Amino acid sequence: MRFSVKGIAEGQPVPAEFAFAVPDPGQHMRFSDNRNPELRWLDAPQGTQSFVVLVMDPDVPSVADDVNQEGKRVPADLPRVDFYHWVLVDIPADVTLLEEGEFADGVVPRGKTPGKRRKGIEGINGYTGFLAGDPDLAGTYGGYDGPCPPWNDEIVHRYIYSVFALDVPSLELEGDFTGGQVREAMRGHVLAEASVTGTYTLDPALR
Repeated sequence: MRFSVKGIAEGQPVPAEFAFAVPDPGQHMRFSDNRNPELRWLDAPQGTQSFVVLVMDPDVPSVADDVNQEGKRVPADLPRVDFYHWVLVDIPADVTLLEEGEFADGVVPRGKTPGKRRKGIEGINGYTGFLAGDPDLAGTYGGYDGPCPPWNDEIVHRYIYSVFALDVPSLELEGDFTGGQVREAMRGHVLAEASVTGTYTLDPALR
């Protein structure tokens, strides 16, 4: 199965327009355009009944104590965990294109409601938990929200855009389901998968 993310080449930086935040010299970072990129796939295997799209950062600090704290650094050797930026399931088998900005266009404080869309069903992303303690931003973050790694992290984060062809028309997931729950539900149903990995950092020294 062939898969492309328009504007993102393998191993190269994610363009700012697809990010949640961009560097700002005065305050480290500010909101960006937060548009979902265009995804396109071809040559799905025979028997495909639906698709799943996941966007995941495997480099998120497992301990957030030093994240975005003045005078501190998030060390490169800190154990890392997965953080999902987009969870989209039950994409119809005849869909092969998700257009730029079709699912997200701008940061929505307190998040977007997950659920049924014209081209599938969106779950929640990792900002739901990450921003839970922020009085201005806490909420349920459904759908796509782009990269926003800690501005004091010693490593450049990777962002894995993936599409999966499944042998079932639906994963039967409802409500505030997560990327981890999708992984479990897909087990044994994946006919093919493809991915593109981009990179992103808010640390001026690493950009």
